[in-house]
Amino acid sequence: MSRLAVLFTGLLFSWQAHAAELTIAAAASLSNAFRELAPVFESQHPDVKLQFNFGASGALLQQIAKGAPVDVFASADQETMDQAQAQGLVKSNGRRNFVSNMLVVVAPSGNSTTPKTLNDLAQARYKRIAIGLPASVPVGRYTKAVLEKAQLWSAIEPKIIGAQTVRQVLDYVARAEVDAGFVYATDAAIMPDKVRVAFTVPTDRPVLYPIAPVAAGANRSVAQEFVAFVTSSQAQRVLAKYGFGKP
Repeated sequence: MSRLAVLFTGLLFSWQAHAAELTIAAAASLSNAFRELAPVFESQHPDVKLQFNFGASGALLQQIAKGAPVDVFASADQETMDQAQAQGLVKSNGRRNFVSNMLVVVAPSGNSTTPKTLNDLAQARYKRIAIGLPASVPVGRYTKAVLEKAQLWSAIEPKIIGAQTVRQVLDYVARAEVDAGFVYATDAAIMPDKVRVAFTVPTDRPVLYPIAPVAAGANRSVAQEFVAFVTSSQAQRVLAKYGFGKP
């Protein structure tokens, strides 16, 4: 084989390897479940390697809008996916809700007192309360909406310790750096020895997670297969194991 042919073959293999990578931008709360699902999907698609980028849904949307090479976007709320759709980053016909979640208040497991209601958080004994930043973190938007409806936002806002992701809120509570925090039920379940669920917080809008192929993604057909995969009974069993409900 000539040197040129060897070079061409090497470049071809390199391109194929790159083309087989499926990049998924997903809400931080999905990280444990998606990492367990990865080898299952890859075993069914031997030529595909999944690459994950976990973070706050709003921050991930900004990255996609700026041209980050992403094939699939999974958001923790409808609003962020609505924005992605409005910007033409995803198509409505490829979008699907695949899991649900619940908002909860958690407290450090070693605390002697635990809030029982939202009103309790306005008491002086609760000095630091962690929430996701509402501008970019869906759990923060759910939290702010709930507190505003309860007319507690102005009382609690001075106590707020903002977090970049829901997992950062969880870490603050687990390290007892705050007195309480708002997270998803699935996040609270990760650290049962360090945090305890104080109470569940009803939300006006159900916490539904949408997923969709990114319109500019390089591997759209495989992206569609991954979207279909997470709605399959096999994947739903794994997601349920981590506390996610049916959409």
